[in-house]
Amino acid sequence: MLEVLDMAPPPPPQRHPHPKGHHPGRKQPLQSSVAQPKADPAPVGPPEGGKRCGGGGGGRRRGGRGRAKPATEPRPPPAPPVRTVIGPPVPSKSLTFCRRPGFGTVGARCVVKANHFLAELPDKDLTQYDVKITPEVSSRSVNRAIIAELVRLYRASDLGMRLPAYDGRKILYTAGTLPFDAREFVVRLTDEDDGTGVPPREREYRVAIKFAARADLHHLREFIAGRQADAPQEALQVLDIVLRELGNQRYVAIGRSFYSPDIRKPQRLGDGLQSWCGFYQSIRPTQMGLSLNIGEMGNI
Repeated sequence: MLEVLDMAPPPPPQRHPHPKGHHPGRKQPLQSSVAQPKADPAPVGPPEGGKRCGGGGGGRRRGGRGRAKPATEPRPPPAPPVRTVIGPPVPSKSLTFCRRPGFGTVGARCVVKANHFLAELPDKDLTQYDVKITPEVSSRSVNRAIIAELVRLYRASDLGMRLPAYDGRKILYTAGTLPFDAREFVVRLTDEDDGTGVPPREREYRVAIKFAARADLHHLREFIAGRQADAPQEALQVLDIVLRELGNQRYVAIGRSFYSPDIRKPQRLGDGLQSWCGFYQSIRPTQMGLSLNIGEMGNI
């Protein structure tokens, strides 16, 4: 873009009459009482490829300087912020078990007995419920007795024939959902006779059951199929609670083990002490699937 400047031509030089006795060809300096200003420096020519307007001599320009202003290019609009797409979580252990190259061909076949039993996952997911017992009880055995009495009284009428698995504290699991999301039940439990001659006392408990979440077993299925590297510990804990429910009803639970005088004949140790036989169980994932590990235990 060029800027056109309006430039006036320089004024013509003035001619003075020659006085007497003065040669017209001889030049004399003009004198003036006013000091002459210094001449302006020569104007700088236009840039290469430019064009000077006005056809100009050395007169003073009006309306601006002699250089054309370069065109200013508009700035591009700012780029939109880049959105980061978060993908599925990456397993922390990117390990794959080495595949077995083949079966042995040397030696004789034999049958090995192991304390591992294959277990199958249920087709439907489990449902988790929160349990609150009022007044609060610190003993797990008493809590289990309260829930067992609740199931006996309300299984056919309110629980939809479900058999819940209870952890002894504040969590309860069912296969499928209950007919309600939240409900409160009243349970009366009679204390056991302690042999002191005092009549047993009946206590009343209020049990509130509320829907909490669905226990998703999808990641456990993916792990067993070899499509996931990390074993989902939460799903394994849920299955462990479910598998321990029957043992809690039939045997004496101490820690993670179960004991009973019916498993093997107790041994008398004297001074009223007996040795009971029991077992320990846990669910573990293997390359062949889920395995229920059962080990024999002994306690006094």
